[in-house]
Amino acid sequence: MATVGRLFGGGLLVGTTVTSVLIGYLMNTRKDETVVNRMVSVSPATDPQKLRRSEQILKYGVPDRGPELRYYANHVLCYDQAKKTPVWVAEHITKDHIKGTANRKHSHFKQDPDVPVQFSASNGDYWHSGWSRGHMAPAADSKYNQLAMDETFYLSNILPQDIDNNSGFWNRFEIYCRDLTKQFTDVYIISGPLIVPEIDANDKKFVKYQVIGDNNVAVPTHLFKIVAAENNPRNQNEAVALAAFIVPNKPITSANKLKQFQVPLTDVEQLSGTTFLNKLDKSKTRNLCGVDACELISGEKLELYFTARKLEYAKSEKVLDNIWNEFRAKGITPDEYVIQVYQRKKKEFEQKDHKVSAVLK
Repeated sequence: MATVGRLFGGGLLVGTTVTSVLIGYLMNTRKDETVVNRMVSVSPATDPQKLRRSEQILKYGVPDRGPELRYYANHVLCYDQAKKTPVWVAEHITKDHIKGTANRKHSHFKQDPDVPVQFSASNGDYWHSGWSRGHMAPAADSKYNQLAMDETFYLSNILPQDIDNNSGFWNRFEIYCRDLTKQFTDVYIISGPLIVPEIDANDKKFVKYQVIGDNNVAVPTHLFKIVAAENNPRNQNEAVALAAFIVPNKPITSANKLKQFQVPLTDVEQLSGTTFLNKLDKSKTRNLCGVDACELISGEKLELYFTARKLEYAKSEKVLDNIWNEFRAKGITPDEYVIQVYQRKKKEFEQKDHKVSAVLK
C-alpha cells in the first residue's frame, strides 16, 4: 500500500432513491461548517447567551455555501460552489443497478437544475480546454434506470479530467468496481477530486491548480476513490472489504497496477478535509486488495468494451462496418458480446433499408 509520501514524493506523482441509511453509513463530512451554516445545530440549552449573540451578529442571515447534501436517484453528492465541482460523490451499487436498458446515447451533459447558475460550470467551460468531462458517479453504474443515468450527466457530478485517464485507467477502475458486484452483494463507492500540494525547487509547498472556462472550474491534481464491499446479510466472520486510492489526474499507462495507488483511508481524509465511513468500524475491516487481487481488466478487454459501445451508437450501416473493419484490423479476436452487438445492429440497418426500398417501390 502506498502512502502520501510515496505517492507524491517517490515518482508516482505522476437504486432506487438513495436512503438516509446509505448516507449515514458512508460519510460524515464538514461537521464544523455544518454547525456554522445551520444555526439550529447549536444547542441553545448549553449556551443561550452565545446563541442570542450569534443571532445579533447574523442579523441579516447566515452565509450559505449551499446544501450540505444533494440527492439523486442513484447517487448523493456534496458540491463545491466555488470550484464548480463535487467535493465527493457517493454510490451504492448492486448487480441489479448495472444491468438494464438505460443508454447513455439518450443522456446529455447539462447544468444541474438544483445548482444556481452563478455557482455552476457550463459545457462551454470544457470546450477546447484540453480536459474531458469526467464522471464521478459513472453512467454505467445506473443502467437499471434512464433517469438515474441522465442525472449522472449533471455537471455537479462532473470535473475536468485528463482525457486519457478518463477513457483509460480510470475507466478500467470503474469497470473493476462494477465487477465487484459478482462477488459482493453490495458495493459502496465514494469518489472525488483532490488538490495536492506541490514542493518547489526551494523546498516550499504550494497549492496550485488550473481553472478552465469563464466559470473558473477547478482542475484537480488527483482523484480519489474509496470502495467498501460486503455481502448482505453479512456473515459475522466476514468483515467489510475496504480500500482507498489516490490517482493522479494525468495519463497512466496500462503497465501501472491499481495497487500502486492504494493509500490509507486517512490520507484521503487529510487531503480532502473530510471524514468518511464514520459508522464503519475500520479496525474490523479487511483489505479489499487482500480479499480480491485489485486487478484491472486488460487493455485488450477495454478495447472490446469500447468497440461494443461504438457499434451500439453507430448511426448507419456504413459507420457500423467501418467500426467493425477498424477493430478487426487491430488483430483482436472479438468476444461473443461484440459479435452479437455487430450482428444485431447489422440486422437492424438491413431491415430499415428493406422497409425504405418497399416504400419506394
